[in-house]
Amino acid sequence: MTDETSTRTAAEEKSFFERAQNAIESAVESTVEAVKEHPAAAAAIAAGATAAVAGAAYGISKLRDDD
Repeated sequence: MTDETSTRTAAEEKSFFERAQNAIESAVESTVEAVKEHPAAAAAIAAGATAAVAGAAYGISKLRDDD
């Protein structure tokens, strides 16, 4: 790999990470705004996600007990 290729690859990686960081920041900002506008809906979604994770954990524990 030449120095030019290495430099170009590093610049492309930096560009990729900058775009990813910008996308994440935008998503977080949108989420915060949505929660501020609809706190009850956000709480319901969070409760549903928590129930789904708990259900999955319970199911996995039952599958492991069968062994």
